[in-house]
Amino acid sequence: MESDSWIVHNLQNALNTWNEKLAEIMGLLTLSPTEFKGGGIWDAIMMIHGALQAIGLALLVLFFVVGVVKTCGSFAEVKKPEMAVKLFVRFALAKAAIIYGLELMLAFLDIVQGMISTILTTVGFTGTGNTVLPAEMITAIEGVDFLNAIPLWAVTLLGGLFITILAFIMILSVYGRFFRIFLYSAIAPIPLATFAGEPSQSVGKSFIKSYAAVCLEGAIIVLACIIFSLFASTPPVIDSAAPVVTQVWAYVGEIIFSMLILVGTVRMADRVVREMMGL
Repeated sequence: MESDSWIVHNLQNALNTWNEKLAEIMGLLTLSPTEFKGGGIWDAIMMIHGALQAIGLALLVLFFVVGVVKTCGSFAEVKKPEMAVKLFVRFALAKAAIIYGLELMLAFLDIVQGMISTILTTVGFTGTGNTVLPAEMITAIEGVDFLNAIPLWAVTLLGGLFITILAFIMILSVYGRFFRIFLYSAIAPIPLATFAGEPSQSVGKSFIKSYAAVCLEGAIIVLACIIFSLFASTPPVIDSAAPVVTQVWAYVGEIIFSMLILVGTVRMADRVVREMMGL
């Protein structure tokens, strides 16, 4: 509903910003890192990953030797067939992890993105439900005289500013997830090299768990956005008999409260994944 009221425009602009950022989030969560920003960032990550592979292979030998020294009491023990085979298999698997680890990481990310697409398809969710200002509230605001409009200006100015800040905080968290995926992909050869030695393999396990948590954050964020969109499709019930300032304050308060829940869930998605999956 169009309106000439500055108060209405202020609230609508803040809600439009929120809706745009929510729609952008849904697009980012189904986007592959190789396509992010035209793929230029991923090309740089691949160059860094390739350069670090040489360092990872050098560390592979170092961690392997340290592991042999710490796990084997003497050289005679190393010559035992079962121990020699065990050490050879560990070395070969660690080397394969360094060389092909990025492909496996991307394969897991593709699985998670497929999970996200399945969630969206299952609920028939093709876009985000827009949060809009109810028509009856627009009519009530337009009927306010100049003096009574002054407190409304203050309420909508603060409420609109707060909604805009929450929108940018939320999108910042999603972009942060993308950046973490890039960081994990670039540095992967170094922590994966620790699998060559039994004493150092805990570092590699922690790396894999952390990467899995970052990938699975996307599914939690999508679920949170779907729940919020369905919740926002039904506007808060406002007492039409109350003063207009009270109506607007109640509406803005209810909307901001639900937005705070979504932003908090998005920011804590990593913790939620770790608690759910025991990572």
